[in-house]
This record gives sequence, C-alpha cells and structure tokens, in this order.
Amino acid sequence: MLIKNEYKPKMLPKQPKGKKPASTNARIGLVMGGLALGFIALIGRGVYLQTEQHEFLKNQGDQRFVRTIALPASRGTITDRNGATLALSAPTESLYAVPSGMKVEPTAEQLAELSRLINMPVDAIQERLAKKDKDFIYLKRQLPKEVGDKVSELGIKGLAFQQEAKRHYPMGSLFAHVIGFTNIDGKGQEGLELSREDELHGKDGAKVVLRDNKGNIIDSLDSPRNRDPHNGTNMVMSLDQRIQTLAYEELNKAIDHHRAKAGTAIVLDAQTGEILALVNGPDFDPNNPGKADSEQRRNRAVTDMIEPGSAMKPFSVAKALDAGKVNVNTRFNTHPYKIGPATVRDTHLYPSLDLRGIMQKSSNVGTSRLSAMFSPEEMYDFYHSIGVGQRMHSGFPGESAGLLRNWKNWKPIEQATMSFGYGLQLSLLQLSRAYTVLTNEGQLLPVSFEKQVAAPKGEQIIKPETASAVRQLMVSVTEKGGTGTAGAVDGFDVGAKTGTARKLIKGRYVDNKHVATFIGFAPAGKPRLIVAVSVDEPSVNGYYGGTVAGPVFKNIMGGSLNVLGVSPTKPLQETATVQASFKP
Repeated sequence: MLIKNEYKPKMLPKQPKGKKPASTNARIGLVMGGLALGFIALIGRGVYLQTEQHEFLKNQGDQRFVRTIALPASRGTITDRNGATLALSAPTESLYAVPSGMKVEPTAEQLAELSRLINMPVDAIQERLAKKDKDFIYLKRQLPKEVGDKVSELGIKGLAFQQEAKRHYPMGSLFAHVIGFTNIDGKGQEGLELSREDELHGKDGAKVVLRDNKGNIIDSLDSPRNRDPHNGTNMVMSLDQRIQTLAYEELNKAIDHHRAKAGTAIVLDAQTGEILALVNGPDFDPNNPGKADSEQRRNRAVTDMIEPGSAMKPFSVAKALDAGKVNVNTRFNTHPYKIGPATVRDTHLYPSLDLRGIMQKSSNVGTSRLSAMFSPEEMYDFYHSIGVGQRMHSGFPGESAGLLRNWKNWKPIEQATMSFGYGLQLSLLQLSRAYTVLTNEGQLLPVSFEKQVAAPKGEQIIKPETASAVRQLMVSVTEKGGTGTAGAVDGFDVGAKTGTARKLIKGRYVDNKHVATFIGFAPAGKPRLIVAVSVDEPSVNGYYGGTVAGPVFKNIMGGSLNVLGVSPTKPLQETATVQASFKP
C-alpha cells in the first residue's frame, strides 16, 4: 500500500555549527600566564631599584631615623600663700645637631656667628659636628627665643631645636634660700625644689617618631612605648611675699650697716607655726646659681647652729614657774657666785632681782639659780621637749638637729651656762619654734613651709597660765630699763629677748666675734607673730643683740603686723606726738 505524501515525517532544518566555550583548563592557563608576567615585572622592578636606584633609596632611608623622644611633664609651679608666683617652668629651645646627616659643612662665617650666639668656642662646635656616627648631640641647652631665631637664620643644615622647659624664679634672690633651684635637666638641687622633687617633677611621657636628617619630625609612630606625661603637683607655700620682701630689705640694711659676715631673719605665725618669711644674707640668684658659692647658697636659718645666748632665758623662768618652785614676785640674790672654779656674773651688778627684773636686765645669775632648782636630767628633758637636739621635720633638706649633750656628761658649770644660752646649740628656726610654747598657750607647734588648711595640734609642754605669765614678764624687756628697747613697736605690747653670744672658734670663745640675736612676739596678750633676727659677726656700730638686731626686729614686726591688719593694743605714741604738733 502506498503511503500518501502528506503523511511523510518532516525533518528539522540543520542548525549551523557554533563555537565551543573555553574550557576550565584554558582559563587557568590565562591566569597563570598573567601572574607570571606580573612576577617577571616585579623581579625586573627589584633589579632596577637595586641597581639604577640603589643610591637614591639608600639616601632616602638614611634621611629617616626612628627615635623615642621624651615628653617632659610640666614641673609644678610654686606660689606664696596669696598666689604670687615664685617658681615656674617656661618653654625654651635647645639646639642640637645631627652630625650623621650633615652632608654640607657650615662655612667659617657661619661657625663664627654660631659661636658668638651660643657662647661656645668654634673648636668645640667643630668637635661635636665631627662625630659622624652620632645622629643627635646637644650644642646648647635652653636658649632664649630671640637667640634661637638668630641661629635659625644662619641656615646651617643639620641643626635643629628641641623644646624644653626651663625653671624660672620671677622674684630672683628674694626666696632663693627657701625654694632652691633645679639643674639644667629640671631636677631639684637645693631647697624645697630638692626635698619636693617627686611631687614637683611629675612623670615624663614618651613618643616614638620618625625624624629626617635635619632633625625634623616627619611622622609619629604607633608604639607601646608611647605614653602621656603626668604634670607635677603645684605647691602653695606658707610664705607671704609682702612680709618676705620687708624682712629681706631690713636684714640686708643691718648687714651692710654693721659690716657683718651674715644674717638671718624669720617670721612665724605664732598660732599655726607657718613660716611667713625666711631670709638670709648673703644671698644668690637661683636663675644663675653657678655664680654663687656655698656660703651664699646655704640656708643658715635651718642648717647653721648657733649658741642663742640670753634668748634661752625665758625657758629657765618658764620651767621654774611651771613647776611651782617660784612666783613672779620671788626675789633672788644676784651677786656673782662661783660654781667650782668658774664665776657666774652679770654685765652689771644687781644685788637682788625678782623674775621681772631677771628678765628685763637679762641676769645670768638669776636664770642660773632658777636652773639649779632642778636636776641635770630634768633640765635636759625640758630642753629636749622644746626641740633642742631634735630635727623639726620641716621638710627642708639638711636641717640641723642642734646640739644637746647627754645630761650624764654635764659638768656642774654647764647646767648654769645652758640656762643663759651657752653650751647648747640650735638653729634660728629651732629657736623660733621653741617660742611657740610661749605664744600658743604652752604648746610646741610644728613648723611648716607649706600653707596649712587648719592650725595643727601642738604638744603641751607647760601650762597655759605659765606661758601667759612669761609673756607678760618678757614685755618688760622692750620697756624703759630693759635690754631690748630698740625692738619696741609703737602701738603694741611686745614680748622679746635679746641675745649676745661670743662665738666658739676652735674650741675657745673669742672676744671679738659675736652673734647678735633678737627674738620676740606681738601682741603679747595673744601673739600673732614671732620674729627672730640673728646677725653674725657684726664688726662696726655695736655687737649687742639689742643694738644690732633690735632695730631689724622692730621694723620687721611693725611692718608685718601692718601687712596683716593687726589692730594696735595700746595708744600710738608717735601718732599722738604728730597730732599734738598740729594743735594751735
């Protein structure tokens, strides 16, 4: 049977042959080929840099130095009790060189001018610049800004500046002996700058940096060595700049007038023990301490021991009164008398004196008889209790403990001489502190160079009524007939005591060298201030404590009471005289 044409199956048209897709192996080949080309390029670049560019790259590397630089902590400022700045750290520039990076040496003209500007010989500069293995070496520390600017104008390549802090004392020599000074690295060397070094200095920081061959910082780098500085603690002193200035001027006038070897003056707050003023002569400039010798730099008020002479007599009186062995009306035979081969006598003959007379006339015989009422051990304990032979712990470096020999070794005459200030030694600050027993109701106060928030608790030595009685007896010293009339202050009841002691030279007391002392307080009823003055070896215009140190005491005490606004306790005689002169 025939199959009809229309039922024949239809054949699909033939499709054109297409391009086969790239295989996976081909793709890998392309990638590897690319990497190979890149690697070849890198090798070629490396070869190029190590040959054609070697010197260039070496120079670039040599021009960069990784260094750790110090970030100095700002040293704490020192102010007086009222905020006047006594010591501060000011920014300054220190000049250094990078010898290893200096490709062009400075000219002779540049070296000559640099030498002049930094005050350094040309040879010394050249010697330092010749150390090509060094990439940091100081040329001059702490240059003034104007000098630094002139050095920069020289255009010497390889020199740079590093900022440092320089200690500055705006008051100059006025507070030098108390504050002291620092060295060029900012570390305390003397005075409170030394004793308070840890608090004032703080803790330095550090930073890792990249420097070029000119010493310039290019970049800061992250490093575990990086740390921030912690600034030092500010210090507020007990000193009052106004009173300090007054004491400084009056003391130096006296030293000049009497052609004395040295002198010291102290002003204490009688109720708190705060040191309001402390000056010594000769002095020095703490901004340039290198020009001063040890004699000028020594804080004699704290470190030097003196025999106080008659300034110790109030304590013999206080001991006898406090023990109830005498009263203010008790009289004593004050004729000269012997203790072994030695004779105890007064400057003038007084047949008999009561306690007021003993104080007013400064009787050696009287105070020695008072001291003789006690055993050597009892007197030793009493002197020790008021601070003789003990450090004050004032915080000042090198403070003296004084000298008080063991009572077991006392000779019979020594107990007598100690009662009028011979045979024991203490600093003027120790003596001033001992007087707080009289001014603070029988309590011995600590002394302080720092401002106190509240009055400290003292140690009770004698009864309050004893202290009051002794103060009233001491007023007679500055009244008519007393040895201290030169220290009387108009408008105030002043209790005081003079002291004139021959100096002990090579184990012997000499007649031509003296220490003149005057110490007292005011107002006597409730003392506000203690003032102590000592003049060492006055050579002209007298040598007695009343004559030499008395006028200094008067001016310092009167001026200080005025500064503090203390009201007069009795009529102003000088004012009354002036007013009377204007009456018709």
